[in-house]
Amino acid sequence: LINKALIELPPKVAGKPPINPDARSAGAEWRGAAGLANDIRYYGKWMRDRAFERIGHLYPKAKLPDGDEATVIAWLWARTIPCPNPACGVPMPMMKTFELSQKAGNRWWTRPVVDHAAKRVRFVAQDHSEGVPSGGTVDRNGARCVACGATETLAYVREQSKEGKMGAQMTAIVAEGERGRLFLSPTEEHERIALSAEPKWRISQKMPATAHKVSGRGYGITRWSELFTERQQTALATFSDLVGEAQSLVRENEGSDEYANIVATYLTLAIGRAADSGCSYATWQNMGDFVAHVFARQAIPMVWDYAEANHFSSSTQNWVGQIEWVSKVVQQLPQDVQPSTACQVDASTTLHSSDGPVIVTDPPYYDNISYAELSDFFYVWLRPSLRGIYPDLFSGMLVPIDEEMIVAPRFENGRERFEQMLGKSLRIMRERCADEFPSSLFYAYKQQDEEREGKASTGWEMMLSAVVSEGFQIVSTWPMRTERSARSNAMETNALATSVVLVCRPREEHAPVGNRTQFLQELGRELPAALDRLTHDGHIGPVDLRQAAIGPGMQVYSRYARVERMDGEPFTVRDALQEINKAVDFYTERAEGELDAPSRFCLAWLRTHGHAKRPFGDAETLAKPMNVSVDALAAAGLLMAERGEVRLYEIPDYAPDAEARRGSATGASPRSGRNPASAGSLLGDASAWEGCYRMAYHFHSGAEGRGGIDGAAMVALALSGSALDAAQRLAPILYDVYDRRGDARAAAACNDLAGAWETVLRRAQDLRAHGQGMLM
Repeated sequence: LINKALIELPPKVAGKPPINPDARSAGAEWRGAAGLANDIRYYGKWMRDRAFERIGHLYPKAKLPDGDEATVIAWLWARTIPCPNPACGVPMPMMKTFELSQKAGNRWWTRPVVDHAAKRVRFVAQDHSEGVPSGGTVDRNGARCVACGATETLAYVREQSKEGKMGAQMTAIVAEGERGRLFLSPTEEHERIALSAEPKWRISQKMPATAHKVSGRGYGITRWSELFTERQQTALATFSDLVGEAQSLVRENEGSDEYANIVATYLTLAIGRAADSGCSYATWQNMGDFVAHVFARQAIPMVWDYAEANHFSSSTQNWVGQIEWVSKVVQQLPQDVQPSTACQVDASTTLHSSDGPVIVTDPPYYDNISYAELSDFFYVWLRPSLRGIYPDLFSGMLVPIDEEMIVAPRFENGRERFEQMLGKSLRIMRERCADEFPSSLFYAYKQQDEEREGKASTGWEMMLSAVVSEGFQIVSTWPMRTERSARSNAMETNALATSVVLVCRPREEHAPVGNRTQFLQELGRELPAALDRLTHDGHIGPVDLRQAAIGPGMQVYSRYARVERMDGEPFTVRDALQEINKAVDFYTERAEGELDAPSRFCLAWLRTHGHAKRPFGDAETLAKPMNVSVDALAAAGLLMAERGEVRLYEIPDYAPDAEARRGSATGASPRSGRNPASAGSLLGDASAWEGCYRMAYHFHSGAEGRGGIDGAAMVALALSGSALDAAQRLAPILYDVYDRRGDARAAAACNDLAGAWETVLRRAQDLRAHGQGMLM
């Protein structure tokens, strides 16, 4: 359906003007699908107005202390279960945090107030001047009652939920203010109105019994409707009904049946977006003050405190915003395109094209994403509006899952099945693909940590084995930024910010047979230069380097018909992946050996102790063989050494105010400052470690975009050339260390800096050209 919306439908209306009454007299030139985009906006706004007439009473305004009213952005809720303490009887609100906003100048939290007489917890919104929250009431170990302090395991929570005893309680109201978000205490009226909603119809489909990517299954949730509140179901059902009415209105406004169907398709896709954020598994992000959508990762994790967005606000996740997102995509599509067709067929049996197609494909990622299990979340809301338009795509009550090419518990012998289907698909591609053009395989499956210990990724192994065994040769590797860098799971799940595009051609029939020694010699000769290109020219961040290295490594392997050991046994793809990983480790170790002594000490300390305090003697023992002084390292601002203990400074410790506090406590003069004339001398003797940490701090402390880049660029200007070069080598090493230690935040900071290094250096050159060079 998405492919149809991107490549099949827009060419049918290219260059045509919109048919809505507001645009008829505009006299504008409607290029590409701009006219369609205009109609999507018009009829989407029409749906919003009609929906508000029908269900607007369910979305009341919030009353302010001064008597005025404000439009609600979101209502915040917490799931509740009975307290296990018989003497208490107060429902336990389960919340990960009480904080509502962490934005500077507008920090708020919701304070729980126990009403023992009424046997309930009330919530009062207050700013941080009246106290600071002390964590939440639920984590991976269990839940805590704020009324009596009783604790229970998550097993108890699951048991109560399965027995139908899990409820929900409003914890705060977020409203639109003239100068930012307003955070208000919940009211009984707002809670009563929310709970009074009754949808005209409900989605009735059950979840597949094998939908293990939906965490609610462990809590007795068996139907997709149970992921939505009554008010959310009412809103989505109302918008779904209005798609059909808008479709009829398009026909009345001189639109053909085909055009009405096209407009209805995009309006329905907006309902899919609304469901993604209008669900009781959407969360309130207190760092940015917005409602986050459900699919921040390829699963639906359990959410204890959720946000219910107001479709009729003008803020985060409102209906008009969903329509605008869809219409912008349509308007930005290429203008001069050929008529296209998107077909759904079995790739292991059919190549739906004439002979000689150019193949660009994103193959399934082994066991990483259960698309079929997760697609039902959207399918159940799309089907009511689109089954008459696309009967083949929406014939079933749920998405077909038996044909999915994936390793999943629901398939017996899943690995063998996946391998056979993938092999069949690639064999058809190899037999039919164009000779004059390469075939491109996008692959963004992340290798797991244990592969660094000598194992190989099963997902990569199986895909590459199929590519090579079915006659393809990898001839090039293109790193491509295909994912949003702001995704919440970028550092914590099996996902990449960069896709590795393997460019393949059919291998020559008479390709030679190679041996292990030849492979290792060619790998050692070619891979370092390829890694340099990937990191410098390709802007590959450390998080993706190990995956990106597979391309040039397998380019060496796949040029042979097969690779053998000296005894004639096969040297497999798994063997090759292990050697490629070793080569990447050697590449990193070589860069580490070129660092200055203070940086090598700090790196060794970080690997062993992290940022914990340790006895001074431990530091001296490590420092002596490296010919460095612990006191000198402390004087240079790399670590804290006092009261017989040593602690390595973290990235936030390089903030100017933190350094000022350290200076006032020790009598030292902080190295950061704002004097442009002295900026160069401040860091002229800095180590790679100090330079890298200062750049990482400023890169992330500035405003989004230019602010952070400017800060890092100013530090770069103040470093010596050798320290700057060494800091560039250090950033990916630090990512690797933090990643292994499980410090996702620090790993992300180092990865982001390394990925933006060339941008920072270009900005530094611009600042130097304009005479700017002060530290921030």
